[in-house]
Parts: sequence; C-alpha cells; structure tokens
Amino acid sequence: MIKTEKTLHLKSCRGRTVRVVREHYLRERVPCCSSLCQADCDHDGKVLPGDLTHYMVPDAAVVVDFLEILEFRELQGVVFTQTACQALQSKGRRYYNRLRSLVKDPRHDCVLFANEFQEYSYCPREKGESQDKWMTRCVYSAAVWYYNHLAGMMNIVMITEDQEAVAQYSSLNSGVFVISIQDYLQNFWPELQAAHELYSSISQVLQEQEGEDSQKEFAEHLPAEVLEAGIKSGRYIQGTLNVSKHRVQNEAFITTEGLSTKNTDMSSDVLVFGGKHRNRAVHGDVVVVELLPKSEWRGRTTSLTQGQGDEKNEDDESSAMPTGRVVGILQRNWRDYVVTFPTRDGTQNQSRNSQRILAIPWDRRIPKIRISTQQAEALQDHRVVVRMDSWESTSLYPNGHSVRVLGRAGELETEVQTILIENCIHVPPFSDAQLREMPLNSPEKPWKVDPVQVRRRRDLRATHLVFSIDPHGCEDVDDTLSVRRLGDGTLLELGVHIADVTHFVPEGSLTDLEARTRATTYYLADRRYDMLPAVLSSDLCSLLGGVDSVMWELDAQTLAVNKVWFGRTLIRSSYQLHYELAQALLNGEPAHVPELAQVASEDKDAKLAELTHALEMLTHIARHLRAQRDRGGALELEGVEVRAQLDEDRNITALVPRQPLEVHETVAECMIYANHWVARKIQESFPSQALLRRHPPPRQELFSQLVETAKAQGFSVDTRTNKALADSLDQAVDLQDPLVNRLLRMMATQAMSQAMYFSTGAQPQDQYYHYGLALDRYTHFTSPIRRYADIIVHRLLIAAIAMDTGAEPKAPGSNKEVEETAHHINSKNRAAQRAQNLSMALFQCLYFKEKDPQTDPRCVADAVIYAVRDNGVLVFIPEYGVKGPVYLRNKEGQVVSVGPDGGCDWQSGSVRRHHDRISTESASGSATFRLFDHITVTDQEPASRRPGGHSGGGRGQLVQEVVQEAVRLVQEAQQREARPRLSKEEREFSQSRTPNLYSLLEEVRELA
Repeated sequence: MIKTEKTLHLKSCRGRTVRVVREHYLRERVPCCSSLCQADCDHDGKVLPGDLTHYMVPDAAVVVDFLEILEFRELQGVVFTQTACQALQSKGRRYYNRLRSLVKDPRHDCVLFANEFQEYSYCPREKGESQDKWMTRCVYSAAVWYYNHLAGMMNIVMITEDQEAVAQYSSLNSGVFVISIQDYLQNFWPELQAAHELYSSISQVLQEQEGEDSQKEFAEHLPAEVLEAGIKSGRYIQGTLNVSKHRVQNEAFITTEGLSTKNTDMSSDVLVFGGKHRNRAVHGDVVVVELLPKSEWRGRTTSLTQGQGDEKNEDDESSAMPTGRVVGILQRNWRDYVVTFPTRDGTQNQSRNSQRILAIPWDRRIPKIRISTQQAEALQDHRVVVRMDSWESTSLYPNGHSVRVLGRAGELETEVQTILIENCIHVPPFSDAQLREMPLNSPEKPWKVDPVQVRRRRDLRATHLVFSIDPHGCEDVDDTLSVRRLGDGTLLELGVHIADVTHFVPEGSLTDLEARTRATTYYLADRRYDMLPAVLSSDLCSLLGGVDSVMWELDAQTLAVNKVWFGRTLIRSSYQLHYELAQALLNGEPAHVPELAQVASEDKDAKLAELTHALEMLTHIARHLRAQRDRGGALELEGVEVRAQLDEDRNITALVPRQPLEVHETVAECMIYANHWVARKIQESFPSQALLRRHPPPRQELFSQLVETAKAQGFSVDTRTNKALADSLDQAVDLQDPLVNRLLRMMATQAMSQAMYFSTGAQPQDQYYHYGLALDRYTHFTSPIRRYADIIVHRLLIAAIAMDTGAEPKAPGSNKEVEETAHHINSKNRAAQRAQNLSMALFQCLYFKEKDPQTDPRCVADAVIYAVRDNGVLVFIPEYGVKGPVYLRNKEGQVVSVGPDGGCDWQSGSVRRHHDRISTESASGSATFRLFDHITVTDQEPASRRPGGHSGGGRGQLVQEVVQEAVRLVQEAQQREARPRLSKEEREFSQSRTPNLYSLLEEVRELA
C-alpha cells in the first residue's frame, strides 16, 4: 500500500474556497471484476463475461452527458471508472444514484472500477492541467491498465467526445482503442436505432446551449445551506409541489404532511399562486417555500374551470389559506414526459432555421418543454418521449431533449404506452435469461411436483374439497378455499390456500429482481402486464399444486377459533368457479359447472350438492367474520367500478358497471382473515422486519364536503372514529333514492388516506392499525402472483414457520431494506392505480368518440348532483360510472335558462350559489338545482380531450370526466325524451365542444 496526498478545493458554508489536503492510499490489488482475470482478484459481486469482443470504458464527460445511452441493456462489458462516477456526482445526487443502481443491477452488464485507488492506474493531477483533461487521462490510464491486467485477452474501447483525446491516445497502445460515441455506435451497434436517435437528440441540445437569454425571468434559488438553516429555524417550509389539475397556471399546493414545522399559522397545505411564485419548480419536486405576508394570502378557486388562463374573481375563492413562494428546490423528481409538437404556423415565435420548439406535455401540470429537433414537421401528429435537462433562471421554460417516438397520436397502442410512461411504468418483455429460470411445462413433458416436496408438505389432495372463485375469464388464479366439518360435526375447518410462488422464484434470482422492480401486475381496461412470466402467472402457479396454507379450526356454533395452522401443502383444485356461477349456486338457480359436464347424472347431483353445501358454509362463516369487523368499526366504502366490454378486435361495445354480489364479500372476508392472521404471525416472529400494511386515519378537514352534503339532505355524519363514521353512513339512507347513500360512501372513500406498506421497525405499534378494515395488524399474503409484497410476506411466513421448528431466526431483510422495499412498492401501487383509471377513462373516451349526442340515445343518461360550485354543479352518472361538471354559466357570462318544456337555452342572467343549491336568474325565469337532484345530461367526448388531441389552452388530456353538453330539469318519466336545443354558436362557447383551430392557436399565441 502506498500513501500519497490528494488536494481538494471545496466551498465552505460561507461560499469561500477552501484548499483541503487529504491522505490517499493506493493498492496494488483492486478487483477488476472480469472473468478473464489471471491475478486472482477478489471479486465480490458482478463479473464481466469473457466471451465479449471488447470491454467499453466511457470517459467522465460521456458518463455525465450520455448516461441514458449507457443504460441500454444491449451495451455489454461496460466499465465505469471511479473518476467518472465522481464527476457524475457533481452533476447531482439523482444522477449519481442512477449510476449506482445501474452498477448494482445484475440485469445490466456493467461494473465499477476504483481506478483512483489502483497503484498502476492512478494519475496525479499535473500543475496547470484542467480538470477535464485530467479526468480523461485518468480514464485512459484505467483502460490501459485493464488491457495489461487481462494479459491482452480482451480489447478495450474508450469512448470520449474530446476529439483532442481521440487524436492523442488512439495510437499509443495496441489493443486500447479511443473513439467517439458516434463512431462507437456506428461500428459496434449499427442496428440499435434507439441509441442513435438518443445520441443525436442529446448532442443537439449540448451544441445549442442557450446564449441569447440574459434577462432573469425568475429569482435565483437559495443555497442548500441557507435552505436547511431556514427549515430548522421555522422560517421556511419543506414539502412536495402538487400542481392543480384544473388550474395548472395559477394554483399549486405544497403538501407538508409528515413534516414538522414551527410556524403556528401553518395548515396542512400551502398555496403557491402563479408561475412566478412557483419559481421553476415542477409538479412532484421537493421544494422549500417562504410564506408571504398574511395580506397577500389567497384562497382556493371554487368555481368550475372552463379553461386555463380564465380570469377569476375574488368572489370565486374560498377563505384565505397560507400562501407562499418557492425559494429553493431540494430534490428534482423529473421523469420521462410524453409531449406533442404544436403546429409551427403561428404557435412558435422563431426563425425558419431554428430547430427549437416548445413541446406540449400530455400531463397539463407540466410546463412546456423547449427541445431541439430536426423532425418537428414530420412528428406533428405523433407522441414523443422527452426528458428535462435544466431550467435556468433566464428562461421561461425548461430545456430538454427527445428520447424516442411512441407513435401516431390517437392510435390505441400509442395511447396505452403514453399512460404507462406518464406513470413511470416500464414493462419490457421478460428476457431469455429470466425465462431460463422458469421450470419447463409442456403437453409432452408436464411439470410434476418433486417427490421431495411431496414428503415435506401436508397432502390435502384426497381429503379436502378445494375450489377457487374469481372473476369470469381470470387466468392468474392464486387463491383457493376449502371448508369442511370435522369429527362429530362440532368443529369446522376453514382453509385459505395460496399459490407457492416463492418455490419457483428464489430470492435474488433475475425473475425475483424483475418482479421487485415491477412490484405489481398492471391491469388496464383491455390487457394486463404480468409481474411474473406467464409460465408462472397463468400456468404453474394457477394449477394450484403446491401452495402455502392457513387453516383454522372453528367451533361450529360460535365460530370461535380453537387453533390455527400455517404450513406448506399440496392440493388439487376441484372447481374453478367465477363469481356469477357461485352466486347462482348459492341462490339455488340452475347453473352449469364445467367440471361436472362429463360426470354421470347420479354422481353429478351428489357432487353439485357437496359443492353448494361448501359454498353455504363458507358464506355463513364470512357473514360472521364481517359482523366481527363491523363491531370494531370496519367501513363499507363505495368506489366507481366500471368494466369496458370489448369485442374480438378490442373495440369497446359497452360500459358495464360492476354488480355487487354477496359472494364477492364472502371471498373478500376469507382473504382479509388470512391476511390478518399471517400479519400477526410474522410480526410476532420478526418484530422489527415484518412487512405489514397500515391505513392511517384520514385528516378531519377532508370530511368537510361529506358532512356538509349529508347535512343538506338531513343526515348527521360523525367522523371522529371509524366506528362512528360507519354507523353514520349506515343510517344515512334515503328510502326514495338509494343513490344518496352510495354517493355519500363515495365521498367518504375520497376522503380516505391511502393504505401503505411499511416495516414494523419503522413505526410504533400504535401506528400498525388499519382504519378501513378495523384490524390491529394487516398485510397482503393472498396474491403473490400479482403483488411483490405478498412474495415478501410468504418468505417471512416460511421463515417464521421454520423458527417454530427450532431453526435460527433469519428474516429476508433488515428493517432498512424492508422499509426501502415498502416505499418502492407503495410508489408502484399508486402508479398502477392511476394507470388503471386512465385506461378506463381512455376507453370511456373511445366509447363516446364516434357517437352523435344529438341522435344517439346512449349519449343521454340520468345523472345525480353531488356538489355545487360557483358556476355549475358536479354530477355522477351511475349508468357509466363517471363524474363530470355541468356548467350553468359559460365563458361569455350567459347562464342556462330552462324553458317550460324542459329545454335549455343560454341567456343573459346571473347565478347565485347556496350551500346546498345553485340558482340561475334570466329573462325567462329562474331555475334551481339542488344536491341529489336527478337531471338528464347529454354526454359528448369533446375533440380537445380525444386521444391525440390537445388544446392550446391546456385542456389536452385523455378524458377523465365526461363533459356534459346541456342540462335540464324534467319529471322522471320525461327525462330520456327531451333534448337540449342549443344553437351551433351557443354550443361552441359552452363546455360541450372544443374551440376551433383558429381560436386555439390565438390562445396559445397569447399564453406564449
């Protein structure tokens, strides 16, 4: 070991440059991480294969500017040097963490070489040498060391954008080649088109550095040390920026939940009003805000927004709330964004030779992104993925570069990929290496249970009637049930049997790493993206051979638990039922059971009676379990569940609301019971490393709409505890209109906080409680095919069972590791839910796309008013399961006037809002719309919200609400007969149709 010195020039907290001299130790033996090593290096981790044509060593500047290209999995044998890693760290922690994750990921063929600690590759910086030149020399020295260390058995290619370095080093050593990135891609990867396009895009951005903007548009961000001191003292507030979906130009909120603040005037959120006060922060960034004087505080806008940039009156605002301005950004959470290019005629103030344009993001909460491209004309009607690079204080917009083209806007595949990318969902096909880990199963060679496993497991195949109940057409069957009487009939045995996925997915395998990355199966309206390869999700694990089981012995009279057994079992599923079939059997209705189709009639009746009896016992037990939870305060919440009915060509033919059946609750109660008991088991065995799921109580202020709405209908809702809330909702029933209770439960659901996974060592025990289910401990165990959290829980349960037999306690991970995994899974679950909702909205959009609201009766539907705003109402359409605004005042200030025949017209007048109703006054008279009134609306899919469309005013997003064209009050029997009679001009200025192209372009010009 050789001792030397390293001189660093660091900045102090006061901004002064300080010269620091540190001891630096050089070693002769530093791991090379290559399988060709002849020096017996100590390799602890990934090793580069020896069957490649070359190893590639990127220069520090290449790693800093072109890391995205190096992330392609096709690039193999990549050696990142310590020098390049430190250079990337200076760019930002986010980029440095990306490189660390890349090096750790076994799916990427790359390693990290500590060249600055290797005696023969270390290069001290010479006097007068620039840092860039020194880093390039260090990387080249590392490349030469690699070639010599491997005894010339592997060629080394160093890539750099420094042409002087190419000329200087390319001919110094045979076997070490120094070339540019462009030459490297053209010579070694000519067919990797995506990398070539990305290189061109990034190069163009680097070449066209902005130099003409000198005037500052935004205030500079404060230094990090000032921000930290301000947060500690209470002067500044830290939080996450959330831009309003409906008022993206003006309203954003800083969410501070979970963060301490010393400011006594603070509520849970801080309003940031206007783009200037947002100060270059983007939706999702972690920012620091300073509160404005109270005289400058504003309230939330309470009127329905008809377009961005609308001028708002102070009367349209709620009471003032804490308002602030962004003074610094702690963490950029930028991601990939999908954009469309505006038409160049009139939308861009630029010269003909300029290639810089303002791309319009699909997510309207994101500002326009200035990018450089030579394909703007060719990609006018396409969706493109871009990434942000920087946002200087002299620019109104962030700078970015294009990554790839998704496809033509409006095409189904393009829109689906847009949804996935916007939610950071990456689901490539499973690799050959991952599929090679899967067991073989074919008609010629079917998979069989290993005899060793048969001896280790409890065999239930000959003793238990096991069956599954799932949605119709379900392929990933991972849970089955059994129930039977024991002995003389005084005891019952209930069993929940879950597919043993962990038997096929060892911890740390490539399949396990991919499953952890995905975290869940993504269900869209017309497809699903599996967390595990199909050979497991739709085949072996769905065959239900080997499973993990939880079995309870219950008293037949009281249903009290005598004992519970956890273990690995072997089962044979006798029936694969769907919900409707199981309910028909319970109701005594004629039903066709496919498994009994070939059974003789005398045996068929007996088997059918046996199955029906098991279902009845299961229902009896589930009712008891539900009653137990109800007494503890369990909530029965309501969601909007609609299924898109598709034909063979995946065209949507109908929107079908989900019909609740008792068997749904029966299966759910059994799964909840199993999850609860497994949570108890693993938490008792691993008090600090168990993965549980908690549901925090919601904030009381979020119940305000529910309480006020129920009060308007004469109901009192107590929200102090979950038990009080459940009892209040049970009593809030209108015998004349069942939709009233449904809407109140939907409002309660919206007020709920999100349930989340956590490590038991990261929370005190009083925080384990699940508010919605009224359980002290809860986890997810019953769906390991589609949830990675369940796989972790299965491993914990297996380890806990082993401990019961005397084995050493061994948890799958430490508290920190489990908590990090829980955070990742929570993030992916939220993304999956958003993607599912957007997918359903996309198909709702497609359903109404070609329908004429004036002639198609399917566009006319009954709606219920559930909220009142300053200029309209919000309605719910039960038939289609959608919500949307109905405007009673348009942009021109005209109001809806209801004629004697129920028809509507726009006239001059006024709107008056009350807490439970809204009234319009015009020359034709007055009309009043009350909460829970039934009205008839005409649904139309507006052009600005169609797939592929975007509005210059910022309304270009896939339909998330069906916009109502007109509204009229009539008697129940007349609701579907009358039609609104609005002229073409009046319809144009209502919220029913998009403005024409000319008005859109003019609006964009004004906004820009």
